[in-house]
Amino acid sequence: MRNAWENEKANSAAVRADRTLDLTTGLAAHLKSFRRDEEGAVGFILSLGILVSIMVVGGLGIDFMRHERERVRMQNTLDRAVLAAADLDQELDPASVVADYFAKADVKGSVTGANVDSGLNYRTVSAQASGPLDPIVMAYPLPDVQATSEAEERINKVEISMVLDISGSMASGSKIGNLRQAGKTFVDTVIGSGTGGQVSVSLVPYSEHVNAGPDILRHMNYNYKHNYSHCLEIPNADFSQTVFDTTATYDQMQHFQWNYDGYNNYVRDTVCPQYDYERIRPLSQDTTILKNQINSLQPRAGTAIYLGMKWGVGLLDPSMQGVVSDLVSDGVVDSAFSTRPAAYTDPDTLKTVILMTDGINSSSRRIASHYYRTNYNHHVHWAKYNFNWYLSHYVNYYDRPNWSYKSMNTTTANNLLDNICDAAKAKGIVIWSIGFEVNDTGAGIMQQCASSPAHFFRVEGVEITEAFRTIARQLNQLRLTQ
Repeated sequence: MRNAWENEKANSAAVRADRTLDLTTGLAAHLKSFRRDEEGAVGFILSLGILVSIMVVGGLGIDFMRHERERVRMQNTLDRAVLAAADLDQELDPASVVADYFAKADVKGSVTGANVDSGLNYRTVSAQASGPLDPIVMAYPLPDVQATSEAEERINKVEISMVLDISGSMASGSKIGNLRQAGKTFVDTVIGSGTGGQVSVSLVPYSEHVNAGPDILRHMNYNYKHNYSHCLEIPNADFSQTVFDTTATYDQMQHFQWNYDGYNNYVRDTVCPQYDYERIRPLSQDTTILKNQINSLQPRAGTAIYLGMKWGVGLLDPSMQGVVSDLVSDGVVDSAFSTRPAAYTDPDTLKTVILMTDGINSSSRRIASHYYRTNYNHHVHWAKYNFNWYLSHYVNYYDRPNWSYKSMNTTTANNLLDNICDAAKAKGIVIWSIGFEVNDTGAGIMQQCASSPAHFFRVEGVEITEAFRTIARQLNQLRLTQ
């Protein structure tokens, strides 16, 4: 019995022990499960906080992006507005122009101030604008959108050589009429109502040669032969430099006409242009005189682009200061230009050539000096008789080749043009070139001479006027200064 009772007691103790273990194990499991649930809640709260932060930062970013976008729009509009207001051709009140730009652009905000400073040759316009911007996300207001800008158009000291082709091919169609209109437009645009000695224009008409005129030749060394026209023969070596060697002695060009079939005794298209309106007009700011001369230009003879360019560049070179000073004393050049051409290192002076042609360099001939052109009587003779007409009427056919020689061919002329263009660009002279109804060969030659492809214009018909106007406006140096 004892053993049975003890066994039952032992069994009961074992059962209680098992129950206690089950309770302990269950409690531990329950606690572990509770801990897992609490960790999940904390993670959720943490994730929610991060999400809210991202949304707030994103909202702030949206508002700031809107603010920057509106600022850029306002700044761009203000920049355009002050540029338009600073234009010297703008006849409206500058402040009104700025305000009008804003009204038409439908930009948030308004112009808060506009200041204008102007003089004879410049106009400066500065303006400020601001406006509020309501936030989309943020609870507090955004800073006002603000912009400020300043623009200036100033005609600095500019020395210009207009080198214009008046060769015989310019008689085709409406070429010469279109050139006249384009040249006058350029003068009006670049000089306007007056620049107070800031802008000088030298007009250099050229055909088969360049007539420098008696006023210029009077102050240069040359072998005087006649007074029918005033051209100088320039050695090929001189085209590799911008200077005109005023100490050298040049030969005067023969006065005669050869480039005609000889059926009539025409002497109006001489190799050296002979009429007053074909002479170089040095350093002028008189729009009336310049435009009247341009309006008088007539086509004649061959084409020597290289000679026109040499004279155009030479009139910008400081080596001509002595000649210009003499021309001022003679009353030919305005005293405002007494110190021109300025040094190449002068930071306030822009030197530029506008070179225009409708073709390519042509060959040229000269009368053989021995026997046929040795004295004054010969000079008088060839001023009265067309060279080819005289040969066809008075000289045996087999002897005619001995009376003249080819002084220039197209290939050599093109090389000389390249040389003088390169020399000018090396000195910082800005070259604009205009190929007016030229073929591809002529276009390539003119583009190569220009300061860059952007400085070359290939135009047809009335487009030449827009080309000259575009160049003139760029020379006026309209620029955004702030």
